[in-house]
Amino acid sequence: MQNPPPVQMTQMPKSSTGLDENVAAVLSYVLNWVSGLVFFLIEKDSRLVRFHAMQSLILAIVFFAGNIALYVAWIVVALIVSQISGLLAWLVGLVFGLVIFVLFVAAVIGWILGMVKAYQGQFFKLPVIGNFAEKFSTK
Repeated sequence: MQNPPPVQMTQMPKSSTGLDENVAAVLSYVLNWVSGLVFFLIEKDSRLVRFHAMQSLILAIVFFAGNIALYVAWIVVALIVSQISGLLAWLVGLVFGLVIFVLFVAAVIGWILGMVKAYQGQFFKLPVIGNFAEKFSTK
């Protein structure tokens, strides 16, 4: 029986942090905006790490700002509509709750997808956010 050929392990380039590029890029997503900001500030060489760190940071900011805006709008609209009808206020609350849940699910999917693509060493741009991340990470 013949031995299979040895598997070639390609070595990922190192980032200026001393970690492999893909590991540093994944770690920039782990603690949400905190790790994104830290890796963006300390990384000097790797475009991959800087891109994913900025994308993680922007994703966290958009999610946080979107949540705050939706909750404030929910309260204001619920107060206004509750003066008209209790059932209408309940329906408006349900709609806002569903929209907030969809935002949460989209953020989690973006977060997981970003981590997977970062580990694979790919520049994967999330819709809209990825363009901003690319623009800010190349400066």
